[in-house]
Amino acid sequence: MTYESEKKGAAPEKPVDPNNPPALLAFMMTRWKPQAQRLPPPHPHAPSFARRRAAVSALFPGETLVIPTGHEKVRANDTYYRFRAGSDFFYLTGNLEPDCVLVLTPRHGQAGHDSHLFVEPNPGRASETFYTDRKKGELWVGPRLGVDQSRARYGVDFAHGLPDLKAFLEKHPVARVLRGLSSEADVLVPSRDEGKPDTAFGEALSELRLFKDALEVAELKKVIASTRRGFEDVIRALGTARSEREVEGHFNLRARSEGNDVGYGTIAASGENACILHWTRNDARLRKKDLLLLDAGVEGHALYTADITRTLPISGKFSAVQREIYELVWQAQQAALAAVRPGNDFMEPNKRAQRVMAEGLFRMGILPMPVEEALEDEHLFHKRYSLHNVSHMLGLDVHDCAKARQEVYRHGKLKPGMVLTVEPGLYFQLDDLTVPRKYRGIGIRIEDDVLVTETGCVNLSKAIPSEASAVEKWMREVRKRK
Repeated sequence: MTYESEKKGAAPEKPVDPNNPPALLAFMMTRWKPQAQRLPPPHPHAPSFARRRAAVSALFPGETLVIPTGHEKVRANDTYYRFRAGSDFFYLTGNLEPDCVLVLTPRHGQAGHDSHLFVEPNPGRASETFYTDRKKGELWVGPRLGVDQSRARYGVDFAHGLPDLKAFLEKHPVARVLRGLSSEADVLVPSRDEGKPDTAFGEALSELRLFKDALEVAELKKVIASTRRGFEDVIRALGTARSEREVEGHFNLRARSEGNDVGYGTIAASGENACILHWTRNDARLRKKDLLLLDAGVEGHALYTADITRTLPISGKFSAVQREIYELVWQAQQAALAAVRPGNDFMEPNKRAQRVMAEGLFRMGILPMPVEEALEDEHLFHKRYSLHNVSHMLGLDVHDCAKARQEVYRHGKLKPGMVLTVEPGLYFQLDDLTVPRKYRGIGIRIEDDVLVTETGCVNLSKAIPSEASAVEKWMREVRKRK
């Protein structure tokens, strides 16, 4: 079975059109302007990718390592979702093309690994596939770099065509694979020891990505700035927008015009929909009296994503009841931000925020027991209203480094270079009889993206107003610039 037909999610039909008459194919192959043979310039961040590969190499001396990027996935019948490179693969190469595979092989007689990048060859007009191959042909999907061009662009030691991958891996049988991305790679390299080596490999990649270098922080700053502009697009539209779908459209336009895409499905939750944590249907009508919980992030061309939430009064001004809940959540966030310091447990910001919210819930008469009792592990009654913890790692993925070991991530310590979200929320369901009627249907979350430093933290999204009065002022100013 070919690499093409093994694609995860590939459509069943043959990719090459068999119905072209020979005369047409002969005609298609002639009288094309010769293509330039110049090699592309090196990727500007190629030295960073090489350093990351060296770090992976040092963790697994003497072992062959296989990192696929993944494949296009079918959306419906014979149409595909827009491809997005696998995060670990991109982290190590900078390559955005589908189907590619990075293989690191031990150097003979030396420390370290050689990097081998397997890519789709680009024969140009020398092969009829540029016209007949509906999935990879240039006239159908555009050009790909090709083998020599990819080696020059990404600064790898060697580049090869994807058809050579099977034979190459047969010569390097002892390997760890980042599994679940390529059925071809998964089949070609048998799993060992019940998959434990592969699991450890995925964990190691995630744990390397826990610490952002200067390049990554710069990319995060870019997408956060772009996300602010997307939020302002929404604020300008709120005067006339009729539905959550319009909100989503305004933000997503910014994401596509300034970046690669949105980093995740935009949550544009108005009114009681804000009490649904991952509301992405975005199909409700907007009402002036309601709040809009906008949880959205631009993913940049380098694939790093922002993850920001602001809860905005659609009218431009919080009601007294809305402000009461909003200010409680904001105070909880400030307590959590103060706990983002190197040496603190990863869960410490969550503990601080949850206590502030529990104290507020008790004052409001919502918690059915004193705060200390409610916070005990056997109760945790406050979570009926707060629902989630306040932090996750952020970077190439919105929930970054997800394969890292729990003792390093959730039960580990905060360290300089980590980037995490801080996002407390309170959600009072419309049918919750433990909540006074005036609060029901209110959902509020405030989320910022935070870099741990040597002495504390930097709120990378601080320029996006979050305190209640500052939000109202921001909305007024943005609407004046309309």
